[in-house]
Amino acid sequence: MAGTGRAHLRSVGEGEGNPLDFGLRDLVGGSAQTLQRTRGIRTVGQLLDWLPRTYLDPTRPTAFRDLPHGEDVVVVGTVRSATTHQMRNRRGRRLVVDVADDAGGVIQLTFFKPYGHQDRLRPGVRVVCSGQIGVWRDTLQLTHPDYATLSESGEGAAQWLLDGLVPVYTATKGLSPIVHGQCLELVFHALDELPDPVPRDVRTQVGLPGLLEAYRLVHRPRAEADHRKGHWRLKFGEAFTVQAQLARVRRSSEAVPARPRVPADQGLGHQLRQRLPFELTEGQEEVLAELLADLGREVPMHRLLQGEVGSGKTVLALLAMLAVADSGGQAALLAPTEVLAAQHHRSMTQLLGPIAEAGLLGGLADGTRLALLTGSQSAAERRQALLAAASGEAGIVVGTHALIQQHVQFADLGMVVVDEQHRFGVEQRDALRAKAPGGTAPHVLVMTATPIPRTVAMTVYGDMEISTLRELPGGRRPISSFVVDGQRPAWVRRTWERVAEEVRGGGQVYVVCPRIGDVEDPDLPGAGGDGPGLPLGGEAGAGEDGDDGADLLGALEPVEGAGGPPGLHGVHQVARCLRELPATRDLRIEVLHGRMPAEDKDAVMQAFAAGRVEVLVSTTVIEVGVDVPGATTMVLLDADRFGISQLHQLRGRVGRGGKPGLALLVTQGEGVDPAAMERLEQVAATTDGFELARLDLEGRREGDVLGASQSGGRSGLRFLRLARDEELIVQAHEAAWRTVGSDPDLARHPELADALTRLDATSAAFLERG
Repeated sequence: MAGTGRAHLRSVGEGEGNPLDFGLRDLVGGSAQTLQRTRGIRTVGQLLDWLPRTYLDPTRPTAFRDLPHGEDVVVVGTVRSATTHQMRNRRGRRLVVDVADDAGGVIQLTFFKPYGHQDRLRPGVRVVCSGQIGVWRDTLQLTHPDYATLSESGEGAAQWLLDGLVPVYTATKGLSPIVHGQCLELVFHALDELPDPVPRDVRTQVGLPGLLEAYRLVHRPRAEADHRKGHWRLKFGEAFTVQAQLARVRRSSEAVPARPRVPADQGLGHQLRQRLPFELTEGQEEVLAELLADLGREVPMHRLLQGEVGSGKTVLALLAMLAVADSGGQAALLAPTEVLAAQHHRSMTQLLGPIAEAGLLGGLADGTRLALLTGSQSAAERRQALLAAASGEAGIVVGTHALIQQHVQFADLGMVVVDEQHRFGVEQRDALRAKAPGGTAPHVLVMTATPIPRTVAMTVYGDMEISTLRELPGGRRPISSFVVDGQRPAWVRRTWERVAEEVRGGGQVYVVCPRIGDVEDPDLPGAGGDGPGLPLGGEAGAGEDGDDGADLLGALEPVEGAGGPPGLHGVHQVARCLRELPATRDLRIEVLHGRMPAEDKDAVMQAFAAGRVEVLVSTTVIEVGVDVPGATTMVLLDADRFGISQLHQLRGRVGRGGKPGLALLVTQGEGVDPAAMERLEQVAATTDGFELARLDLEGRREGDVLGASQSGGRSGLRFLRLARDEELIVQAHEAAWRTVGSDPDLARHPELADALTRLDATSAAFLERG
């Protein structure tokens, strides 16, 4: 079998394809079916990429007493005795082998068919065994385990068990670790070499082994330093390939020229700065200079602007868009939701005043116009917006995905601003780019309020220049955050009392729920004739109606058809409860969620912004971009169900009007995951979004960070860990960009070119975010 596999793989490597794509069936026989069924592993490359989770050293003692019962294990020990017994209830004999570790622990190997085993498992023989740990009469036991003796040699010996560390893989039903090891032996025997995407000169400079040698070091290490070196090489290769793809994306985006957009000396941007009620910070001035410099080049801007909530990104984007309008071009701002698009349009209109009223009475003669285009507009509003965009009358067009529809035309689209990058797909952004004048590309600015750790920025947004705003504008007050234990009635009671106090002090309050629910959802636990949220059995200090809201956060029963995970607080439930709670029932309370018609959502947000609504009970629809200066407090219900970044993003909606902000992170109640509580404490301890982004990255899978988990896919990264591999990624970035820069078409690097075509769909999606 091995010889046939070697011959076939060699012919594949000589021009018929990549050996990593070769199927396993002809190499490993029936085990191939088990690998495909249980692990989805079909090819040589997939088997090699399934790395050991740990290693055993046969020269060191294995403490049997620490073995987990009921789990598959690999153990190393010495045969102390081997005896056969006549079975009482059936014919035949049973072999029982006592294997001891160096600490005096014993595990029994039991074979109901002893033939062959009794000759190999003699006292004094060193043995490696794998199987599922059981217990029989207080003795640890492996029944019919796979094993190999460490004194064997010759035909059929498991030589890989004799030469160094023993790799341990995640258990696979129907495939013992030793059989798995034998499959790898057959694969390695069949491989002469592997095409390596990392060029030889880079490997020499960095001190890397070849790809096949790296796999051998990981799967067959003689010492700990071997598998460390192999892992490092695999990580570097992956980082190098990712960075090479980003370099090619950058070159591709720069291949189509852009029209320089230079602001006039006393142009629209100057007019706006005269109107602003504040001075730009030093950091804002630096970023604005970067934006204007990019706009003045014939190479299209491709820049990511990241900054904390409220750091002034939108003002800088508006100044950049006015520079485009100064030059006779148009700018489009693409927002992820209609609520945010309408708010952008409203806030820009207020900031610009007569600058955005060209042609109107009292408007600036050489000003421009703003247009809003969303999917829910009336036919007349939509026709007017489409005409303003197509004629060039509107220098700035704000909209949602409706902007990318085929019939939407621009007279001279010179710049695209994408707010909250992670909410748009590659195809959507490409469709908007395609609306630029023929033969040119628009300048692209992406804004995100989610701070991005350096390794994520280099891996996901590496084809973009990155500008960062770290300081907040003057007048912004810090946000105080506290964790409220939902199991403490007095704490919950105080939460709603504080809500009422904030409103009486002139503030407004967000109450954020993790789900919408239905209007027909049952009242919260304890609700009844005496009012909602009545604590079971009554509570000292209750309100005059016998209800203080202390049980408002009690554990919820699953609600049929509730439109979200069961056991979480819904918008309709909470709003109904607050309207009856003594502490809050006199407040003006409204709801906001994604199922509402667009005009209703916009009306509620306008009423909240105008102060006509005092408490807004909402889902996370308010997470992005909603700006209400009067909002001072946020109550986040079931906060333990949110991630670090989302908690930070949500609380950034308060404290934007000069008054201190307050965020109350209320846990769901009983049985909160300790890891979730740790997240809440981390968020409460700091308002530094970049520090929280680092903590978030350390605690999450790469798939979450890269967005794959949202689409049900893998992260696209097999080996890299962005939280730990910063130095490696930086080194790979420099080498890859240098390689692509010297050989843009990769004509001299066919192995790298082939590797880039092999990137899976998930990888391509996150690599092309820009």
